Amino acid sequence: MSAPRISRLTVGRNTPPYIGIGQSRPRLGWRFESGDTDTKNWIQSEYELVIQRTSGENNTYRVKSEASVDIAWPDKEASLESREQVSIRVRARGNDGWTEWHEESVETALLAKEDWAAKVITTDVAQLSRMAKRPFYTRTTFNLDQKALDEIRCRGGARLYATALGVYKLELNGERLGDHVLAPGWQSYHHRLHYQTYKVPADRLCVGENVLGAIVGEGWYAGRLTWAPEQRNVWGSEIGVRIQLEMPHDTVLSDESWQWSYGPIISSELYDGEVFDAGLIDAHWSTSVSGSQPSSSSWRPVKTIPMASSISLIAPEAPPIRITDMLSPKEIITSPKGKTIIDFGQNISGWVRIPDLPADPHDEADHFKGSINMRFAEVLDQGEIGMRPLRTAKATDQVFFSDKPGGMWEPSFTTHGFRYVEVTGTPVDHKTFQAVVVHSDLERLGDFGCDHALVNKLHQNVVWGLRGNFVGLPTDCPQRDERLGWTGDINMFAPTASYLYDCHGFLSNWLHDLSAEQLLDNMGVPPVVSPDPASGSTFKRPFPQSVWSDVIAMGPDSLYQAYGGTMILEELFSSMCVWLDKGIPRGANGLWHNPPDGFQFADWLDPRAPPDDAAAAMTDQFLVADAYLVGVTRLVSRIASLVGKTDKAGRYAEDHDRLRKEFRNEYVTVNGRLASDSQTAIVLALQFDLLDQHQIPHAVDRLVRLVTKNDFRIGTGFAGTPVILDMLHRHGALDIAYKMLLTTKCPSWLYPVTMGATTVWERWDSLLPDGSINPGEMTSFNHYALGAVARFFHNVIAGLSPLDPGWKKMKISPQPGSKGEFASAWTWHMTPYGKATVKWEMNGGKLDLEVEIPPNTTAEVHLGEQVVKKVGSGHYHFTV
Repeated sequence: MSAPRISRLTVGRNTPPYIGIGQSRPRLGWRFESGDTDTKNWIQSEYELVIQRTSGENNTYRVKSEASVDIAWPDKEASLESREQVSIRVRARGNDGWTEWHEESVETALLAKEDWAAKVITTDVAQLSRMAKRPFYTRTTFNLDQKALDEIRCRGGARLYATALGVYKLELNGERLGDHVLAPGWQSYHHRLHYQTYKVPADRLCVGENVLGAIVGEGWYAGRLTWAPEQRNVWGSEIGVRIQLEMPHDTVLSDESWQWSYGPIISSELYDGEVFDAGLIDAHWSTSVSGSQPSSSSWRPVKTIPMASSISLIAPEAPPIRITDMLSPKEIITSPKGKTIIDFGQNISGWVRIPDLPADPHDEADHFKGSINMRFAEVLDQGEIGMRPLRTAKATDQVFFSDKPGGMWEPSFTTHGFRYVEVTGTPVDHKTFQAVVVHSDLERLGDFGCDHALVNKLHQNVVWGLRGNFVGLPTDCPQRDERLGWTGDINMFAPTASYLYDCHGFLSNWLHDLSAEQLLDNMGVPPVVSPDPASGSTFKRPFPQSVWSDVIAMGPDSLYQAYGGTMILEELFSSMCVWLDKGIPRGANGLWHNPPDGFQFADWLDPRAPPDDAAAAMTDQFLVADAYLVGVTRLVSRIASLVGKTDKAGRYAEDHDRLRKEFRNEYVTVNGRLASDSQTAIVLALQFDLLDQHQIPHAVDRLVRLVTKNDFRIGTGFAGTPVILDMLHRHGALDIAYKMLLTTKCPSWLYPVTMGATTVWERWDSLLPDGSINPGEMTSFNHYALGAVARFFHNVIAGLSPLDPGWKKMKISPQPGSKGEFASAWTWHMTPYGKATVKWEMNGGKLDLEVEIPPNTTAEVHLGEQVVKKVGSGHYHFTV
């Protein structure tokens, strides 16, 4: 046996490479990898950190501890400074000696407002408030001599910091700088605005004149948002960009010396698409080629605009939005009306790329410019492009040709949710079109497979649903006139998402925005969408909602359970308390106030909800609200203990006990029958431990009867769906859970798969059995909430789940099913300590089980009902 290898140093919630982090005292951790050796029962007993500062000073910290996750910054006296580059080396000691050293470079960003000298620049012409804002181009020049360039090369490049009131792309000397798209993303701009750090290699610069430029669009900051008629300019009516390029002896700042011009992008809107005129392309606008200098007549001086002092500039902990995949057409379809439709075979978030724009085929006498129009949709409707579910979103890109070939084209500041593209206009070679997949570039942490093809496809659909909706923040859908950060959707899905991808920094950033908006008006209510476009007429605040607003407590806990470390709990604990103490309107009994006209989203979109009323559920809305209130009160009590708030822990524990009794008085009979005789009512009572012990068997029996009577079809909406299979399994009804999972009747999880779904739908029947689209307005074909069931695949079918927060201790308990529902399954998950894997197969009535436990962790392996083996790290094989 030999020591494992440290495979990664983790720095805060950031994603490597660690250039431009925003913390002066980041918490540290490290992952292990066994490699080709079997490191059985390896537990860290000691670690050593060496931090080399910019000054050359080395500080060594040697600590006896098992901790390898969420370790406080070791230097209690000195924090990191802005722009500081440090080297961090770590090694760990176990029962067989030390690991090899692992080293990472870490560089901070601009940690103080005073570090910013650049100004926000914009056009000097009015930007109309009721129309889409035309993207503008801006540029400046600067000169370098050979000595300056050599010093930049010696120091490993220059650094550029940028952000925008809107969205931006950078160019330097004629080429894109960075691979971010839709930067800086979408935040609660009045409170927190992200900026990006770019490494500028010396070979991107030259001796003599250099040109730095940016293209700026309206994005979420000033673009159209929600289904409200023409709701624009939610955060501001002028778009602009802020750029700071720092070199050893010179700094280039966005200021009044820059110039601006319009270009070929006529409009580029998130909902409606892009209009592009290739005849206006200036391929040299960001170069020093003669004729493109700012002195040209089309270039004008910029003006500067102030940035509100209330805005905090934040270096994001999440990775940027990037292009992550490219898809080729699966089929070129001619519709019944003769339209050309491209089927890319997968519902995605992104756009279409045309590799080579053709020249305008019309002769000089024809004043009509050749063009192509592309309309995007998720499904076909009677063989034609299915635009109705998009409501008012036009989802259309239009490209006008030039008299010269235009090269590669793709839109700059729009995205579409689509599988199908209808192409009209000038004939072109559609086979060369590519679908560009765009989302936050999160690290993949887990996967699953089994011998059941439909279940595998459902799992793939869950993954694609996440990819389609994690675009800067967790949205509900990527296609219609909505695409908002609905809190209830991610509250249900966060535990599943955190197994599949590294969502730590991504969701932490979003939760901090939510907290800032919650505390804005002193009412304590987290908005139901964040960032909150409440300045328009769509949402009236406060609008307290159980399940949705409860994410302010449940969301941080999901991250704590997935990744370990209490930092997110500490950061948002005050928001949790304000929600419980001030935000929830209560009746005399302490439960939710339930007026005659009271409304809760509650078990939103349960299968009985009619097309025109998504809230019309089988379960009483306030039963759902009060069940969550009791559960969240207990959760916050537990969190209070974890963060050292013992007084509040005791108070919330007392509140929980009292509210639990009030819930039973209000909604539960003596024998455990719920006031709403529904699947959701019972599973929430079980999930939140709302029943007395003698009532539980009656409730479970009733749940089984309801599911069986419903022919094992699903009867839950947003609130009940994530836990119904878990509750059946936990209470001895796994056979019922499997029948429910595996049915293909409508409504069920597998019904959409049989209908050709490639993502998870918003409704159980977004596509009706006859192939027509559900007539309801809430009919998205890419909504991840109901895909929360995938956690059951990982934890129960494959049998891998955490026993302790952050996976320090885990459970292995594969469940083939008593009737052989599954013959094999596998899963893996990259825990904060390293990779854990489970793979099992039934052979001749015996279970063959292979397990890998990462170093510095332990596991309980459940082999049958009574046999539990406790093991440490290593590879194991069991036969039962």
